[in-house]
Amino acid sequence: MIDDPTILAKQALLEVTPESTVGAVLDTVDEGDGVVSVRFANTMPGYPGWRWTVSVAQVEGDAPTVLEVELMPGDGSLLAPDWVPWSERMADWRAAQGDEESGEDESDDDDDDESDDDDDSDDDDDSDDDDDSDEDDSDDDEDDDDLDDDEDDLDDDVEDEFERVDVEHAAEALESDGDH
Repeated sequence: MIDDPTILAKQALLEVTPESTVGAVLDTVDEGDGVVSVRFANTMPGYPGWRWTVSVAQVEGDAPTVLEVELMPGDGSLLAPDWVPWSERMADWRAAQGDEESGEDESDDDDDDESDDDDDSDDDDDSDDDDDSDEDDSDDDEDDDDLDDDEDDLDDDVEDEFERVDVEHAAEALESDGDH
């Protein structure tokens, strides 16, 4: 069997992770059928309680080989929650939506009275603003006409640039570049 699987296990581990993330050897476990798992402490701050595990196998007459290298959770490790099928999550969500809607119907009656009071006070404030804005509306229409004139001016500038280009000279330059 393997004399010291920890050396080969550590070499394999260092191929997938920096040495700074690997702690001391915790233990070796004989998995049977010539397979030994070597567990190392993990020093990555985001994975408390996790362990590096390297499985090494040796078939009689052959050199030992690494089967797998993995980071495995230990006792007290922080884990993702169990997977819940989509259909169950959707059923829970629909039930919650139904509960919210029934709760909103009862509370809507109370909220309507309060919101009506707020709306009345907002209407008074808005009426003052509307009087001022009517005076500015006539100026806005004149400004819109100016924008149309500016757009026409832009088109003229572009046409002027093309009028100054000597097309025949440019074609000759292209032909002479193609000869080389």
